[in-house]
Amino acid sequence: MQQSEIMQRVVGILTEAVEMRRQAREHPGSEVALTGAVSALLAETLPEIELPADASAQEATDIITDALGPAIAALANCFSYAFVHLAEVHDQGLTDMTTTDVLRSLSLQFAQRDGA
Repeated sequence: MQQSEIMQRVVGILTEAVEMRRQAREHPGSEVALTGAVSALLAETLPEIELPADASAQEATDIITDALGPAIAALANCFSYAFVHLAEVHDQGLTDMTTTDVLRSLSLQFAQRDGA
């Protein structure tokens, strides 16, 4: 999965979280349904790992770290980028844009990278 695709999925997860938070504020005490978007992203992003039957604990750790490291770093980078983007808009005092507006703009920016 390319970085732009991951970023668009991250933005979707964050947008969903904003909506869930809004619902929780408006309807305290009621349950907010999770969609499983985070689990789906992990399932699509993290590679399948095969460990040799005779691998030692350290060898298994090294194989898993090498296999998962790049995917976890890509996810963390995308979430961090989105957070910093939102924080910068907040710090600039822009009150004419909602969090959802900022996330939508960020998603469109990354979608255009795919189309370019």
